[in-house]
Amino acid sequence: MANCVVKDWQGKDSGQAELTLSVARDTTASDLLHRAVLRQLAHARQGTASTLTRAEVAGGGRKPYKQKGTGRARQGSIRTPLRPGGGIVFGPKPRAYSLSLNRKERRLALRTALMSRVEDITVVKGFGDTLEAPKTKEITAALTRLGITSDTRVLLVLDGASEAVKLSVRNLERVKLIAADQLNVFDLLNAQKLVLNEGALAKIQEVYSDG
Repeated sequence: MANCVVKDWQGKDSGQAELTLSVARDTTASDLLHRAVLRQLAHARQGTASTLTRAEVAGGGRKPYKQKGTGRARQGSIRTPLRPGGGIVFGPKPRAYSLSLNRKERRLALRTALMSRVEDITVVKGFGDTLEAPKTKEITAALTRLGITSDTRVLLVLDGASEAVKLSVRNLERVKLIAADQLNVFDLLNAQKLVLNEGALAKIQEVYSDG
């Protein structure tokens, strides 16, 4: 069990909230998180890079020039990798970069990553509820009141974010908005600060509990 600081929209302390999730043992946590991040980054790769081998390059039906008498090295085809425009030796071909990690391990890695960032979590009551129209300045000001500078990587986890909040956050390069039920290990570990609303905290407890 861990306690998270709860603040209001003005940045004033408003109490504490509990977050209780089971995590991996200390001896295996780093390995588990490493494999989870590798899997996520690998799955983000398209794997569509493709080059032509000498068998796939067009042309090469006849000998470029005669075997002897030119003073040059003998050549049998223009498709050889030794010539410009020829085939590529051991070049990339379309492939899948997917790595396997079973469901229990994925959920355990997510819980472990989240609980490891408890000290960087700030829970805000009604984050952006008073925002009626998109205003990026309002979000920036709110983060400043929470003690978060503009050069800090922030993961904003909200449950039921309004359209005004979504549009306001969209222009902030270092702030990423994500739904409470769509967390991932990389974003949790990559962010320097995590800001949640009370609904997101409850949703996380509901969705990611191992019970």
